[in-house]
This record gives sequence, C-alpha cells and structure tokens, in this order.
Amino acid sequence: MAVGRTNTALGAFYRRLAARIGKAKAVTATARKLAVLFYNAVRYGMDYVDPGADQYEQKYRQRVLKNLHRKAAEFGFKLESIGTGDCVS
Repeated sequence: MAVGRTNTALGAFYRRLAARIGKAKAVTATARKLAVLFYNAVRYGMDYVDPGADQYEQKYRQRVLKNLHRKAAEFGFKLESIGTGDCVS
C-alpha cells in the first residue's frame, strides 16, 4: 500500500486502479505487476528504470484517446479538440 503514496509509475497505477476497483484489488494487482517486474529483472537480467508517474499518466491518456477515436469511428463519428477545433490524434 505504500507504493500508492509514491510519485512512481507503480504508484500511479495503484491510484488509478484503487479509484476504479477498490483498494484491496488494487494492492493485489500492483503486487502482481511488481512481481512480474522482479521476475523479468532476475530471469532476463533486465534493469528496471521507473518512468515516473507523469509519463505513466501521459501514456494512459494517449491510450484512452486512441480507444475513444476507435469507438467514435465504429459509430461513424469523428472526435475534435475543443480548444482548436482540430482533430485530436
């Protein structure tokens, strides 16, 4: 649970899940994610470099926007930015 108070990618992951599915399940999911990172570091000799909470949030935002564009296209709509009127890519 301490990871939820950190300014790391794992902390951002935990906070996003805790808001959506609850703290207990978020702890389990974050522990699994941490275990996979540890396994990959030990098994394959990979170094873990935390990208930080800001980059995690930015990638999450891009993923959400991509899914929104896909869903809008399925229904025959096109998303546009409010600020400039340009299409958001």
